[in-house]
Amino acid sequence: MIAMMTIAAWLAGVSHVPLPLVDETNAQVVAGAVADDPLTRPLAVERAKEWLAPLPPEKLFGNSYLVGFGGLSVALIDTGDGLVLVDGALPQAAPAILANVRTLGFDPKDIKFILSTEPHWDHAGGLAALARDTGATVVASARGAEGLRSGRHAKDDPQLGYGGSWPAVTRLRVVKDGEVLKLGKTAITAVATPGHTMGSMSWRWQACEGTACKTIVFASSLNPVSADGYRFTSKAGAPIVKGFEQSYRKMDATPCDVLISAHPDNAGTGRFNDKPGACRAYVDRSRKKLETRLSEERAGK
Repeated sequence: MIAMMTIAAWLAGVSHVPLPLVDETNAQVVAGAVADDPLTRPLAVERAKEWLAPLPPEKLFGNSYLVGFGGLSVALIDTGDGLVLVDGALPQAAPAILANVRTLGFDPKDIKFILSTEPHWDHAGGLAALARDTGATVVASARGAEGLRSGRHAKDDPQLGYGGSWPAVTRLRVVKDGEVLKLGKTAITAVATPGHTMGSMSWRWQACEGTACKTIVFASSLNPVSADGYRFTSKAGAPIVKGFEQSYRKMDATPCDVLISAHPDNAGTGRFNDKPGACRAYVDRSRKKLETRLSEERAGK
């Protein structure tokens, strides 16, 4: 989410006017859906046009695809016995995500699970509409599920001061760190990555083409950002910093041939990063940002 924005600025950015999300062929249908549907009513914040810049769906590798946008990642996995979606972007993005699924030749009704990375409106805002329209179950960590049920930031969230809310999710399945979700030929491992939120969860699975297989990681955000006035060096911030450190160790050690980050620009290159060491580089960038933030706070900045 946006690093520095006052609550007033956030509220000023909210609009019920649909944003252009897809090409002109689908624009009228999508606009009608978001205008009349409370679950897809736009959260038109300052960067929504950038985040929801339309991109064509793309095959990533094997059974894995990208169905998201220029600034928000959404992934699709074809398990052979149903589909799995990863993340839901903003509420108004749901119709375009499903349109991208159809463009790939899949039926959205075959989506069985939607995996959530974090309880923030830019990644979880579309989950309620997507779950309703597909019949899928949303899967999240225990802390993540609390936020999805309430549609609001947790009290210990560094971004609580931004305010705002998103459509609450009711059909949920809670998984633990390291738990494996199996569907068809695919096993997806939940990787707890707290810090950005304490409920953040990353997801790891293997995709194959013939005998060649790659481990794909859809990583939750590791960006150490907060609302104005929050201090990571405070007593309240100590568990958050510890969460980041836990996530760094875990992501450093995880198998990772292809990295998808919740915000594509955080992956380091394009919509995904398949360079050697992509996950470790992702961690290094976050670690340096957090070290800088802590140093500045200790210096009174």
